[in-house]
Amino acid sequence: MIRADPLPAATRYRAVVAYDGTRFQGFQRQAGETLTVQAVLEAAIERVTGQRVTLKAAGRTDTGVHATGQVIAFDVVWRHTPADLWRALNANLPDDVAVHSLAEAPPDFHPRYDARSRVYEYTLYVAPARHPLLDRYAWHVPVSQALNNQMMQRAADLLLGTHDFAAFGQPTQGESTVRQVFCSQVQTLPAPPPVTQLLRYRIEANGFLYHMVRRIVGALVRVGSGALSLEELTRALEGAQGDWPNQAAPARGLCLIAVTYE
Repeated sequence: MIRADPLPAATRYRAVVAYDGTRFQGFQRQAGETLTVQAVLEAAIERVTGQRVTLKAAGRTDTGVHATGQVIAFDVVWRHTPADLWRALNANLPDDVAVHSLAEAPPDFHPRYDARSRVYEYTLYVAPARHPLLDRYAWHVPVSQALNNQMMQRAADLLLGTHDFAAFGQPTQGESTVRQVFCSQVQTLPAPPPVTQLLRYRIEANGFLYHMVRRIVGALVRVGSGALSLEELTRALEGAQGDWPNQAAPARGLCLIAVTYE
């Protein structure tokens, strides 16, 4: 009796992925033929390896949200080098998705549950009219007067530390709305004429609620315009009420920058 050689064990791979979220209905795969980032990545992996996988990801970004540092993991049998797999995947991905790095990972590595923190950036610009070269990745705030970025930074500082952020979003899993914020910074960038102001908000936390960053940015802009006081923002934060009437900023300005691990 001829015995077939046993199949080699699958290897877990960890990859950092970037994508333009404009045409995708979010990251997570959905029923039917809905276009999502996960579905595109899994299709590329199947074309390259001949194996159908369900990948794991560090975060499930919403429709229209971008990423430069999304982390994924998947298990496949691959007889070549990780560099060969990296090149093959990029050759089979559309122009708006790319694998920036790929390496073998421990079998129990999980990009979401092993993460220490996630870093998001939100970009917005102040101008009387839209700027077509900025509009795809930034929120146009259509006012002629610049926002008070010093007041916006004071508001951003209030978010540092551990708070109940129920006023800013709903939990993606479980019931806790408590999160720890490590960095909350408003940055001023060079503004191309005729843009009055170009700002980028950077936040790092151990986790985020659904729409949390976009609702925070909406509040910061209201503070910068004088429509919301620091005292009102403090009361909303301390009150932890889920129905606080604060508009979320549009998705297109938001980008997942990095996921950190121990």
